[in-house]
Amino acid sequence: MYINKVILFGNLTRDPELKALPSGMNVVNFSIATNRVFRDRDGKKQEQTDFHNVVVFGRQADTVAQYMKKGSSVFIEGRLQTRSWDDKTSGEKKYRTEVIADRVQFGPKGSGGSAGGAKREEPQGDDAPSSSGSGVEYPKDDINPDDIPF
Repeated sequence: MYINKVILFGNLTRDPELKALPSGMNVVNFSIATNRVFRDRDGKKQEQTDFHNVVVFGRQADTVAQYMKKGSSVFIEGRLQTRSWDDKTSGEKKYRTEVIADRVQFGPKGSGGSAGGAKREEPQGDDAPSSSGSGVEYPKDDINPDDIPF
């Protein structure tokens, strides 16, 4: 059995681009930056940043396009896929490896780490999401643990 599984957590390097396929299904493209910190042979601390192209289809594409923007943190689960095409100008074969996302989760707001570089602006007025920051409206009353059925 072979496994093609990708798990990434990073920051968007550009705003998502929403497009529609001929079938009518929406697709969004964006890229994220991830980084790792390590020590080289001399013991000096080094930081390496990698960039990943991500593609999301369907309802998740709509949600990503609506709520995510450059600098937003995101958790991606998906698979790698490489596609190829012939360049129209030079005629040479081009390749692009992308993460086809099966699951997209929004990260914490305002994370603005060194990889993304952009600080997220909070919406004002009627467009502002609920105070929890996840876009989900939670009840304002306290939850009694005895009311939970499990």
